[in-house]
Amino acid sequence: MIRRANMAAFDTNGPRASDPVVITGIGAVTPLGHSFEAIATNLLAGVSGVRRIELPLFGPDHVQFAAPVDSIPVAAGVDPARPAGGGRFERMCVAAVAAAIADGHVAGIDPRRIGIVAGIGAEQLKGWETDYASGGSRVLEAEIDPPMVHRVAQLAGIEGPAATVGAACASSGYAIAMARRWLELGWVDACLAGGCDVITPSAIAAFHNLRALSRRSDDPGKASRPFDRDRDGFVMGEGGAFLVLERAADAAARGARSRAEVAGVGMSSDACHMVTPSADSLHASRAMVAAMSDARIDPEDVDYVNAHAAGTSVGDAAEATAIRMALGERADRVPVSSTKSMSGHLVSGAAVFEAIACLVAMDRSAVPPTVNLDHPDESCRLDHVPLVARPHPVRVALSNSFGFGGANLCLALRAA
Repeated sequence: MIRRANMAAFDTNGPRASDPVVITGIGAVTPLGHSFEAIATNLLAGVSGVRRIELPLFGPDHVQFAAPVDSIPVAAGVDPARPAGGGRFERMCVAAVAAAIADGHVAGIDPRRIGIVAGIGAEQLKGWETDYASGGSRVLEAEIDPPMVHRVAQLAGIEGPAATVGAACASSGYAIAMARRWLELGWVDACLAGGCDVITPSAIAAFHNLRALSRRSDDPGKASRPFDRDRDGFVMGEGGAFLVLERAADAAARGARSRAEVAGVGMSSDACHMVTPSADSLHASRAMVAAMSDARIDPEDVDYVNAHAAGTSVGDAAEATAIRMALGERADRVPVSSTKSMSGHLVSGAAVFEAIACLVAMDRSAVPPTVNLDHPDESCRLDHVPLVARPHPVRVALSNSFGFGGANLCLALRAA
């Protein structure tokens, strides 16, 4: 019998800021586009960013497909006297941050009152850097490390607090949660929050050896198959995004557009295994219940769930059970989809990208599909949105992110 997590156990009626925190800017560098409009169009059209790639030093038996970013846009507004470093990762982060600042029109805010939190799931990364547009490769010596966020802040002219948070595949979601709290505490008046990740042969090799990646090589676009009975692992993606978060009253006072409210956050830990999710889905469901409690909503209020579902055999089934535990009977009537079927798994950038997918659902009144869901697995029984988008009004969405090590996070987003 499936247990339902107890809402009362996550009551958050203690002190909290009365002013909601809203999203006023979006900047993205992803396999499905670099603007909200492009991402929305591709997600709702079911476009896959997965394709065959060439990796140096890899044999034919290794994975040779992923969802890469072909070109990194120029970071608009970045001080030319502070040139960005040559690393692909840093250039992605700077481009996304600069685009978010421009989209949120935050130039008039005192830079000393603007913060930034970057979700980075890896402490460092050395290996090959590949130019996927030309097929060339070069050795990447730069490290992805905590001080990187300060370099990004300098390039973007951000003078407020800057921090890095690492929570595996949930890292950029944890960054959003931390930024929200900074605003509630009054430490900043605006905060950039998000994360990015890059594809490298070392990352591909590591996940391949863990048997976490799909080995389906006949058609790369069909390899990412969340919730499908023929799924055999996830597909690596790269890129990410940053959001501008502000208190609603501040945004209204300066005439900024509020895209959605970060209404609730829930977190938990499996405390189980560094790779395999816990067999007890209660841990993941606790994060969902905590997010709903924080947002002061009930399961009946939820209109859409963007699942973490990456396409692994154990992970997808465990999440489906967690969703049913958290939502109860409502799970039979709430559309659930996994946009990783199109974007691949952006790892550190996954949570923020999937939050944007929820904003797409709200803005377009349509739920993105899970492509390649030809045969839904009976162990993942939910109200799936297979193959094509579904017209559906969305006011409240939950976005799940479940990382290695049992780092569970759920964001509750409410239309502004």
